[in-house]
Amino acid sequence: MSGNRNRPARAIVFAYHDVGVRCLRVLLDAGVEVPLVVTHADAPGETIWFRSVAAVAAEHGLHCVTPADPHDPALLVAARAAEPDFLFSFYYRQMLKRDWLALPRRGAFNMHGSLLPRYRGRAPVNWAVIHGERETGATLHRMNEKPDNGAIVDQCAVPILRDDTASEVFGKVTVAAEIVLARSLPALLDGTAVERPQDLSQGRYFGGRKPEDGRIPGDAGARQIHDLVRALAPPYPPAFLRLQGQTVFITRTLPAPAPAGAPGSGLRLLREGDSLWLIAADGSALRVLAAQRDGSAEPLTARNFDGIFRGRWVPADA
Repeated sequence: MSGNRNRPARAIVFAYHDVGVRCLRVLLDAGVEVPLVVTHADAPGETIWFRSVAAVAAEHGLHCVTPADPHDPALLVAARAAEPDFLFSFYYRQMLKRDWLALPRRGAFNMHGSLLPRYRGRAPVNWAVIHGERETGATLHRMNEKPDNGAIVDQCAVPILRDDTASEVFGKVTVAAEIVLARSLPALLDGTAVERPQDLSQGRYFGGRKPEDGRIPGDAGARQIHDLVRALAPPYPPAFLRLQGQTVFITRTLPAPAPAGAPGSGLRLLREGDSLWLIAADGSALRVLAAQRDGSAEPLTARNFDGIFRGRWVPADA
């Protein structure tokens, strides 16, 4: 272990996505030495709409690796030789085990995209929007072997407007993460940071989401459907329903009073004049501002509705 107390603090960084980019830049701006950056190779078939941690590392001449397994013994040996003071994880997608967490002299810390202890686990921004939350944020916390479980260093809240998409909220959370790290880092570096344990009873874990989880429930009300649509709006796999055997993606909606005398019952799509409407089973309604059939490059609109479906309104397939 190095005895040079005058050298700059040294941190190994696990990072991905926009949060990873901004937080890595915060560390570099503060003069923290980063001998190793661990990130992900972009997955084939995934829509890459976010910035590249590997590109930022290359710009700054940092050693950057993309291991399939971050627990490769050779990588741990190299990391240990760097004698890091800290380890930071900024939206890295794999859980780090005890060997990594015990390696840095002054601790391992993670940036999570929620106001912990709420929305621990995967896809926290999407889940917060799905549940109609009016705020979320970013939390810097100490890492232990249970995900999103350790003591909180700092957190910053951001508002969720009623029509915000998850992508828009994620942009706010990225800024919140940068604020949290920038204002917490001086105290972490000088050893004066105060950590507080989480009250885990005030939140719960959420799992990852798959494209098929985006099917709009037949018994959901308009507000619940609207929250699902905006939580899954592009660049995420969008919310959808099946109509006369066809998959229709609903990517933008707006709550509004239902047209007078809206026909039919149950969840249904309705053409009314120049507008499309999604009518929930309870009669509440959404104006459909953007929709598309699977396999078609042409948006689904009121103008082409009659040429695609039989009738002015179409019930959702069971």
